[in-house]
Amino acid sequence: MPLEFMTYGEWDDALWAAIEPLYREAFPHGAKPVNILHAMLDKKIAWLHAGYQNGKMAAMAVTGLSGSSAERILIIDYMAIDTQLHRQGLGKQFLEMIRDWAVQEHHVHAVLIEVEAGNTEDDVARVYFWEHCGFIATSYVHQYIWIPEPYRAMVLPLSQDFVITRDGQALFRHITNFHMKSFRKSGD
Repeated sequence: MPLEFMTYGEWDDALWAAIEPLYREAFPHGAKPVNILHAMLDKKIAWLHAGYQNGKMAAMAVTGLSGSSAERILIIDYMAIDTQLHRQGLGKQFLEMIRDWAVQEHHVHAVLIEVEAGNTEDDVARVYFWEHCGFIATSYVHQYIWIPEPYRAMVLPLSQDFVITRDGQALFRHITNFHMKSFRKSGD
């Protein structure tokens, strides 16, 4: 069953009420507080994406942009599929919808995500999913001060001109800058 894809650039409490259970289930630790997500949309640095199946919330994502127009990158901050719908191809379908939206609306040259760099079964499964979707894992492992688990950048190049730095450190500058903008108070 195909997903109905919607992108939202403004905060809506009713929309969030539908998305939040999926968000909380997928990200019980390390999720941004709701007020930060709300502010990200208010500051116009992020979008909420929703995937509906039979009128019910099946998928969600939070994305933002980084880089100049010549090397624009879409950062997937969060993406989740309802666990009852896993292994049906919805994650890949939803990702393709996000990618297509980003290319059409923002002319992105790559899609970037950070994934846990640990060796747990869940960590390995996440990396496998992103690789299955065409993402390339970088070797650099980033350790945040405030989050215990290490992360690795994975990138999906969308143009021939996009240069992949295999170590991933340069890609993490995009991710870090996006996080800094996310937590920065308006007017700063």
